[in-house]
Amino acid sequence: MKTTIHAELLPKDPRLLPSEGQEQAALFSWADLEAKRGRYPELRLMFHVPNGGGRSKAEAGRFKAEGVKAGVPDLFLPVPRGKYHGMFIEMKRRMGGRLSPEQKVWIAELNERGYYAVVACGWDEASNYIKDYLDIGRDKT
Repeated sequence: MKTTIHAELLPKDPRLLPSEGQEQAALFSWADLEAKRGRYPELRLMFHVPNGGGRSKAEAGRFKAEGVKAGVPDLFLPVPRGKYHGMFIEMKRRMGGRLSPEQKVWIAELNERGYYAVVACGWDEASNYIKDYLDIGRDKT
């Protein structure tokens, strides 16, 4: 069953909405429940790519030397489905989140290379994308 966001019910001030981090935590709570229930056990493999956040210049330099790249999506589900090698999700708040130029490039490049890469505004939109992805090729009877 799809979750629908009714925009008219959301606060007009984005500061009153959950942060991107809170949305992501809610998504992982949902994923843990779905995995434990056995509907989508593959969700136990989903993980966060700790690429963002404020860092000191020294820490940012060290991370860059270790391979951190700007724009990499927030989440990865290393489970192939249909023609796709895996799923990447860039999480955003329900309102007010914007893609950086680097994020746009990563999403496009990943899609061109056989990954299912999406931008999700809120945990419920992300969960709908995940369910659609994991249901590819499943018998719906």
